[in-house]
Amino acid sequence: MRPKNAFMLILTAFIWGTAFVAQSVGMDYLGPFTFNGVRSLIGGVALIPCIWLLQKLNDKSEPVTEERNRKDLLIGGISCGVLLFAASSLQQVGIQYTTAGKAGFITAFYIVFVPVLGIFLGKKTGWKVWTAVILALAGLYFLCITEKFTIGKGDIFLFACALVFSLHILVIDYFSPKVEGVKMSCIQFLVCGIISLPFMFLLETPRMGAIVDAAWPLLYAGVLSCGVAYTLQIIGQKNVNPAIASLILSLESCFSVLAGWVILGEKLSVRESIGCILMFAAIILAQLPDKKDKEMAKNE
Repeated sequence: MRPKNAFMLILTAFIWGTAFVAQSVGMDYLGPFTFNGVRSLIGGVALIPCIWLLQKLNDKSEPVTEERNRKDLLIGGISCGVLLFAASSLQQVGIQYTTAGKAGFITAFYIVFVPVLGIFLGKKTGWKVWTAVILALAGLYFLCITEKFTIGKGDIFLFACALVFSLHILVIDYFSPKVEGVKMSCIQFLVCGIISLPFMFLLETPRMGAIVDAAWPLLYAGVLSCGVAYTLQIIGQKNVNPAIASLILSLESCFSVLAGWVILGEKLSVRESIGCILMFAAIILAQLPDKKDKEMAKNE
């Protein structure tokens, strides 16, 4: 993996981790479908001027290539939007029936689902990555689970959420080398926001006053968590093993705990510290080059 890709994925995890504060505050004013719908639309709209600017700066793009990739762009963007809506909705429903720590742990199970699903898609995952997955799972357990571990109603929703997020990562892995990441990200948010609208009006009572009260959390979650972070994910995942990408993205759990420690003054327990260390060790292990990679680098 190139350092640039790793940096983008780590930055994505950092933004997602710190965005938990905005999400929790926003839920004090809005229902889950309203919050997810509005922030997704904000994220999509925020990317439109970015797309315009990139087109102005890159006038050398060939119209033939643009036409050829348009179909992949639409299919990829719509697929990602549908999966993002399903995953975020399942997560919000599941959180209502379980603790936040447990929710974070179960959601991060995509680090197991991604390499398992990748086997059926012909994606090879070596022993080093599997070892890193086990290390990361152990780290997540220490980081998130403080109570007795039992399976409840909310946990089933969260396991389904983790599975859908795994599919989201694999779909991005398939389409990101073929299309422009910013455009696909914009389409996925607009699709996610539009799908949220009927659920928002049927199951909740959105009020403009509540949306105004939640303006700052919505802007942070919409512009940064959606517009910036998910776009970085699409660009950063380009030509990267999805199993390794999922490991790096799971660092959002670490960053959420560390952000609470640094910004909010929350204490970091020994157990949580061990969890962070194990997860960072897993990421470093996954990044170490194999013998084949070293030989190829020498030949180049």
